[in-house]
This record gives sequence, C-alpha cells and structure tokens, in this order.
Amino acid sequence: GGSETDVVVFLFQRGSDQLFSSVSNSPYIMSTTGQMSLSNGNDSKKFKGDIRGPTVPSRVIHIRKLPNDIAETEVISLGLPFGDVTNLLMLKAKNQAFLEMNSEEAAQSMVSYYSTVMPIIRHHPVYVQFSNHKELKTDNSPNQERAQAALRALSTSHVDTTVPAPSTVLRVVVENLIYPVTLDALCQIFSKFGTVLRIIVFTKNSQFQALLQYPDGASAQAAKLSLDGQNIYNGCCTLRISFSKLTSLNVKYNNEKSRDFTRPDLPTGDNQPTMEHPAMATAFSVYGDVMRVKILFNKKENALVQMSDSTQAQLAMSHLNGQRLHGKPLRITLSKHTSVQLPREGHEDQGLTKDYSNSPLHRFKKPGSKNYSNIFPPSATLHLSNIPPSVVEDDLKMLFSSSGAMVKAFKFFQKDHKMALIQMGSVEEAIESLIEFHNHDLGENHHLRVSFSKSSI
Repeated sequence: GGSETDVVVFLFQRGSDQLFSSVSNSPYIMSTTGQMSLSNGNDSKKFKGDIRGPTVPSRVIHIRKLPNDIAETEVISLGLPFGDVTNLLMLKAKNQAFLEMNSEEAAQSMVSYYSTVMPIIRHHPVYVQFSNHKELKTDNSPNQERAQAALRALSTSHVDTTVPAPSTVLRVVVENLIYPVTLDALCQIFSKFGTVLRIIVFTKNSQFQALLQYPDGASAQAAKLSLDGQNIYNGCCTLRISFSKLTSLNVKYNNEKSRDFTRPDLPTGDNQPTMEHPAMATAFSVYGDVMRVKILFNKKENALVQMSDSTQAQLAMSHLNGQRLHGKPLRITLSKHTSVQLPREGHEDQGLTKDYSNSPLHRFKKPGSKNYSNIFPPSATLHLSNIPPSVVEDDLKMLFSSSGAMVKAFKFFQKDHKMALIQMGSVEEAIESLIEFHNHDLGENHHLRVSFSKSSI
C-alpha cells in the first residue's frame, strides 16, 4: 500500500497546550511513495504515486481507506451535500465503497471538492475518486439490504429520524483572543473531524465568533466533544463550542469572512464598500423615502443619505443614531450639503453614488400613507406583512435564521395570516434582518414587507 507522510500533526492537550504545533497550508499534505494497488473488478489499477485515480467523470464514486467499523450512513453523508445519492455498494472487507450520485455534475462537484479538502471520517483521511463503473448494479445480499435501507432512510428525509442528531451547524466563540484567528485556521482545526461545508466568521458582542456547517451531526458532535475548551495557541484563544439552532448556513461570498466549499463559483465580493448601498437605503427607508446615497470616496465608512424631506431626515437621525450595525455604532448628523450631486455623464464614480428616486420600495410616496403611523424606533421584534398563504411559520423562521441570526419567537396575526411578528436575538440582529429580508421575494408575486414593531411577542 502507499505510505502517507508529511501529515500535519495537531497537538491536543486541555488548556495548557495549543492546537497548532505545525501548520501547513492545507490540513493534510499527502506524499505517496511506491505503488498503490487496488484489486476490485475492473477498478483494479496500479497508481504510480498518483492517488487521484481515474479522471474521466462518472456518476459512480470510488471511496477507499475507510475505517473498519464504517457505517453506511457515514459513507452516504459524504455525498449528500452535493446531490441525492442513488445507490451504494459497501466492500467492508476491503475498506472501500462505491457511491452512485444522481448526476455526473453532482459527482463532479463532490470529487473536485474532496480533491482540495481531504474528507475525514473518525480521524481517518479517506480517498475519493471517480470509478470506472458508469452505474452500480447491486444484488440482494443481506449486506446490500442494509445499504438500501440506509439509503432510503437518508434520502427521503436527509436525516435519520430515529436518532435525533444534534445540529450539523456549530457556533464557535473564541475567548481570550490575543492572536488573530483566521477562517482558514478554523477550517484546518475543524476539518480533522469531518468535511467543513460552509463557514462564516464575524464579531458579535465584541467577541470573535464563527458558524461552521458539517454534512452530518456525527462530525459536529465529535468536533464539539474534542475541541470545546481547547486553546488554539499556547495559553490563549480558547474555543467555546455549542450547537447552533440553524440547520444550514447561507453564504453569498467566498472570502476571508465566509466560505461555501460546495460553491467554488461564488464571487469574492471584494470591491464592495464595507456597507453596501441597498443596505443603507433599506436601513433608512423605514423612516422616510431615500432619494440618493453617496459613499465617500476617501472614507468608505462614511456616506451621505438624502431623504425626500427634512422631517424624514430628522426622524431617521433620531431613531438610528447610536444603533449598532455589523458590530459598529452608527453616527448620524445633519449634513451641510442640501442635496447629493449625481456624477456628471461619463464621470461614473465606481458606483459610489446611487439614485433611488424611482425606487419601487418607497413607503411614504402616497400622501397620508398609513406607514406614517407605523414609525417606531428599532426594536428586536419585527413586523412582517404581505406574506402569501403558502408560506408557513417554519419557512419564515428558517429564512430569518439563515443569515446566522437567532429567532426567539414568532406569531402570526390572529385575524390575518398575511402579517406576523418575529422576535430576533437583539436589536442589532433585527436591524440586519430588516436590511436583508425587506422586499424578499416569497414567491406568488409577494415581496415581504419588514418594519420595526412597537409590540413584543
């Protein structure tokens, strides 16, 4: 067989020692020496120092070096994040398995993902490659019956309801942060316990935190058991780990703040100013109609916001000044400028100035609009309206928790299911949720309306 050398070593000792003793760029650096021979029907090949195997895509994936007591569900969960698994053949005596995906694209994503991130099952690196088989034919042996039962259990609901697995998403708080901790460092530590699918890092309540999603509850459970209370570096950066209430993470950009390893095609969002225009416009539009927004070229964290009249500007200022957004307090004053100038034709300023005078989102266009009587200061409870009949409580709770926020309570209006109240974990989370989900398309031509509520649930 091949010998793996240069595997990065992590030291695990409670409290005193650190997780990073020797760090390299990737969790596992494999160097293979000698020849690896596989003897299994027509997958028998001699690989000379190349562990990637056949490169011709196929729906069937060949998985090797599985731990001895591997369960069918663990093999299936390697494939589930990429698509439905349509068949499974276990060769337990050889520590191998074949997994058939529902499409070649799904198989392609799976192989390319695992070629950059080594899949780990119970501390063992396993090898994933295309098979020479184009589809799997399985017999009725007891071994296969068990595989088919596991497939049915997992593919119908994607979860095995008999064992309530804790969430696949972990919330990680890093205490005593003396050295900076990066998203990559966390990936490296956590991929020891399973494939990290998605990760988001952020600062909340002045603490560095992360949300991290595995394909299955078992990996999350193992990571929590091993890592909770550990120090990343000597004597500092202590991990506090809990299960998140989220069932999955919603990642829009691949950069140093968030990453979705199943979607290498996502944009980096690099050239986005720290606060985007739509965010500005949405945050202020609760208190009036935003006409124009200009983010300042030299100071990207500053902006001019032009409301449709001075009363609205006053309202926005008195309600939003001092409120926190993305961890920083907003400072709002009246500007000496009476209006925001649009750049001259041909002098576009990299999109820093936007005109919203014709925006369909204005809430106060109609004279005497009932929105005037619904102006309240930011609060943790949001008022939702324009909800279509097909959308149920769980849909909205899932939507609002998909960005990493906590949903504390939810209540439809008794008389009218088009409206509801939703209570977020904090005022800051509610502000961010309003920005994210106001005008969100709920289908059936219904765009969600979100505003602050005076009532609580």
